[in-house]
Amino acid sequence: MTQPESVSLQPANLEAQSDFSGPPERFNVGQYLLECNAKRPGKTAFVDDSGTLSYGELEARVRRLAEALRALGLRREERVLLLMQDGLDWPVSFLGALYAGLVPVAVNTLLPADDCAYLLENSRAQAVLVSGALLPTLTGALGRASHEVQTIIVSQPVANSTGPLVIDLETLIDAHSPASRPASTGADDPSFWLYSSGSTGRPKGTVHTHANLFWTAQLYGRNVLQLTERDICFSAAKLFFAYGLGNALTFPLSVGATTLLMGERPTPEAIFKRWRGEVGGFRPTVFFGAPTGFAAILASEQLPARDAIDLRLVSSAGEALPAELGERFKRHFGVDILDGIGSTEMLHIFLSNRPERVRYGTTGWPVPGYSVELRDEHGAPVPDGELGDLYIQGPSAALLYWGNREKTQETFQGAWTKSGDKYVRNEDGSYTYGGRSDDMIKVSGIYVSPFEVEATLAQHPSVLEAAVIGTEDAQGLTKSKAFVVLKPSAGAGAGADTTVTEDELKAFVKERLAPHKYPRSVEFVGELPKTATGKIQRFRLRALERGRQA
Repeated sequence: MTQPESVSLQPANLEAQSDFSGPPERFNVGQYLLECNAKRPGKTAFVDDSGTLSYGELEARVRRLAEALRALGLRREERVLLLMQDGLDWPVSFLGALYAGLVPVAVNTLLPADDCAYLLENSRAQAVLVSGALLPTLTGALGRASHEVQTIIVSQPVANSTGPLVIDLETLIDAHSPASRPASTGADDPSFWLYSSGSTGRPKGTVHTHANLFWTAQLYGRNVLQLTERDICFSAAKLFFAYGLGNALTFPLSVGATTLLMGERPTPEAIFKRWRGEVGGFRPTVFFGAPTGFAAILASEQLPARDAIDLRLVSSAGEALPAELGERFKRHFGVDILDGIGSTEMLHIFLSNRPERVRYGTTGWPVPGYSVELRDEHGAPVPDGELGDLYIQGPSAALLYWGNREKTQETFQGAWTKSGDKYVRNEDGSYTYGGRSDDMIKVSGIYVSPFEVEATLAQHPSVLEAAVIGTEDAQGLTKSKAFVVLKPSAGAGAGADTTVTEDELKAFVKERLAPHKYPRSVEFVGELPKTATGKIQRFRLRALERGRQA
């Protein structure tokens, strides 16, 4: 196999998008990612708890599955739901669908049956690829949904994985020869969907193209992270997330690296086990995490020593990384955390710190190939140092939200995508996170960024994490309130005092921020409500407060 002639795989000039060679007009990203590795069939592509998959085996299984899906009567651009735990069958299923010209819809494995029923109806998926352990959830969803799927393909079946529509994935793959060629898809054809979690309301089906995966691998994976075939990648974020999909599939496959996949929850203990090479004998060189996970890692009593791991590069996304976390991680491991921001709508990171340029407390600089602007509520540009709404322009933007014209028009504005985030541009061109637009608090007529207050609270030695919201007092005035999770006494670390008081934390913030920004009240809680990606759900805390005041 040969690579498409018009696709440049060499690192491009990092300062101009025009220097990047894009994919050809006729382009199938499943084929492309296989062809990137035609010269290394014996190299390990993926590792999970059950074994390994070489690049040669990956190609054979992808092409066999593509042929099998066609033989089942599935047609071009029909949707195929992927409700699968991370493991060797996930990339085979995703790439097999792409190769066949189908549209895989990767969904959150933690969703309850009611939410899965909505996704089935909204996507109108004709088939479902499901892990055996998740078949009960799918069965419950099918019982609630009015849409009927035609085929259920089960990976790693368990007891009761039977039924008139159920097919075993392994049996299906073994029964077919490899597809002779991929579907003749276009670079701008619909390729796959991801559902945007959002902060409220139903999730939105975000439609991406075949070219979008190429662009994120080229612009961020190759040219910012500078991944190579020598790397071993490990992502705490799962493959069904936009962040995890790039980290654990697109980026490593585009350069011929090896990926560790983990089906279990990304607890510190599970992460450390893989950092130490206790799964398959591979010790990752690149780790992708999120701020919540890094806080738990640094608070763990089992934190490995610097010389017990082989990490050379660490990436963070999901929420802005507090400077204190990045600095503590660097002191312990000698490795910087590259904080960045991406979105389901833009597919991956478009604003990031870089290996050679890290400024903690900021989200870094625009990824070359992307343009960003900060605008006020009227759409006018805001000057450096002032808070504005973040807009992005770049080649990996989604086409639309499926069946949602209003939200599509609100988010995708011509060549620009409105992120829903607030930012400040600094003098050196870096950007500092100000919070989600719908999370901003106006106190005494002045906007306060919840993240700024949360990051300050996190600097206290006894604080694990915090969330700040606005609440109304008896006079109807908005006041800020902090919900604080303290470190467990056993793992708090030197200097921590888990008997810290509300007044002490208020004074701590007052000493470091402008007077109007300190929280007027503090509530200590055992945990914070979060999305599956680790983002704090402040709207749930606001709803809790409204319920208390009702």
